[in-house]
Amino acid sequence: MTFSVDRFDLDAFVAATLAEDLGDRGDITSAAVIPAEARFAGVMDCREAIVVAGLPVAEAFFRALDPGVTIERQAREGEPAAAGADLLRLSGKARALLAAERSALNIVQHLSGIATLTRRYVEAIAGTGAILLDTRKTLPGLRMLEKYATRMGGAQNHRLGLWDAAMIKDNHVAVAGSVAEAVRRAAAAGIERIIVEVDRLEQIEPALQAGATHLLLDNMDAPTLREAVTLVAGRVPTEASGGITLETIRAKAETGVTYLSVGRITQSAPAADIGLDFAAQPG
Repeated sequence: MTFSVDRFDLDAFVAATLAEDLGDRGDITSAAVIPAEARFAGVMDCREAIVVAGLPVAEAFFRALDPGVTIERQAREGEPAAAGADLLRLSGKARALLAAERSALNIVQHLSGIATLTRRYVEAIAGTGAILLDTRKTLPGLRMLEKYATRMGGAQNHRLGLWDAAMIKDNHVAVAGSVAEAVRRAAAAGIERIIVEVDRLEQIEPALQAGATHLLLDNMDAPTLREAVTLVAGRVPTEASGGITLETIRAKAETGVTYLSVGRITQSAPAADIGLDFAAQPG
């Protein structure tokens, strides 16, 4: 099954990750204690309820070290899996599977952890009409995979990088002199998507008049958000951001904002509890 994520080179990622783990001596443990001809079967399973993400990447690690490995996927990306559920069954060269094990598990644990936490936030705002967004708070080199995982959890991707939309924040405003001036400069540069962070209600109208196409309402409580949405009156999408938790997200979603962005779904998601158990093939 082909796995493709925009702006992500799976082959290069797998090669670099395995090179980091194997170094210039390889898996000295397996080489010492496992016969070269030995074959093992294994099952990757989850020890807690999760939303699955990253299985195609895990498979790529195993195939990189054993192109002849047999893999049967038992779960689907973006779907829930109950505690104890099998995710993958695989059979191949024992040394290769053992050498790839940690890299494969690391990525599935990390991406499934993100997808699982994301799904909790998505479910918390169900029925409000608001949409969950991710952020650029990602680990260097893993952004595209982490944003893939948030999609598996049900969120929409926000900016992929600094290149795909202007986002004018407080430091930009401080240097430019005002919200309106910063927006005017972005518009004059021909930028079509101009997201503007505002943390006070009085900044809304100047930002809109200058050409903002999206307002990020930063660190506002629910009553203030509701007032901001009324002031914007549907002229541009609105986004609540800053300090949003599972405990507060529902109230903020019910204010009428278009979006809510949550950095912690990538920045603070705990790894999912997933393991890989090997057993010698009979005969």
